[in-house]
Parts: sequence; C-alpha cells; structure tokens
Amino acid sequence: MAFASSFRRVLSSGSSVLQSQLATVRFSSTLTSPKLFISGLSRLTTDEKLKEAFSSFGQLLDAKVITDRMSGRSKGFGFVTYATIEEAEKAREGMNAKFLDGWVIFVDPAKPRESRPPPPRQSESQPSETGFRTNKTIGWCG
Repeated sequence: MAFASSFRRVLSSGSSVLQSQLATVRFSSTLTSPKLFISGLSRLTTDEKLKEAFSSFGQLLDAKVITDRMSGRSKGFGFVTYATIEEAEKAREGMNAKFLDGWVIFVDPAKPRESRPPPPRQSESQPSETGFRTNKTIGWCG
C-alpha cells in the first residue's frame, strides 16, 4: 500500500514530463500509408456504416468490411483508405477506442499483405496395392 501511494506521488510530481513522454511513445509510430486497419467491428457493421463513421475526418476513398466467403457475415474487421496520410492520422486519433454499433473499435495502421506460397497441387489419387484409393473428403472408397 505504501508503495502505491509513493508511486502515485512520483507520478503526480513529475506528471507533465512523464505524461508527455508516454504520449510521445504511444503516438510515435507515424503512418506510412493512408490505409487504416479497423478491428473490433460488430457483425452488423456494413461498408456504409463504416464509411459514415469515418467520413468526417477527410476525403475517404474506400471503406470495406471484410466478410466471410461462405456466410457473407462480417469477420469483425475492415479497412478504410483516405486521400492523404494526415487525414488518416486524424481519423486514427479520433476513432481509436470509440464505440461503433455498440462495440469498441481499434484503429491501427494497415500492414502490407504478406505474400503466401501458392497452394499445393492436388494430384489424382492413385489406387494402392489393394485396389482402393483414398478420398480425403469421405475416407476409403472402392
């Protein structure tokens, strides 16, 4: 308990210096691209709602909620792209840890997509010595 009170005293005595250093560390990562990654989206958030929420910070070129191919539902994240990096920085500061459709969203710089190797080719399954072949979907078939 004594440690906590002395710790608070140290923080309050030099709080302006410490707070400015913490703020510098927190926002030291400057954007290199006008594209932002938005996480924590509600499953009900649409492209239009995302565009409406972020349009007040500048000229929005694109707003896209990523959806599942099979179900068509939101995966809970998306991307917004601005005309300039300055507008993207304003949006990042203005919308990070804010509510959208009842969920807290987080705004981070988008990272470039990593290249992935092509999927392995699926060759025709050859029959084994017993005359059966393996079907990966079903199992054994004759």
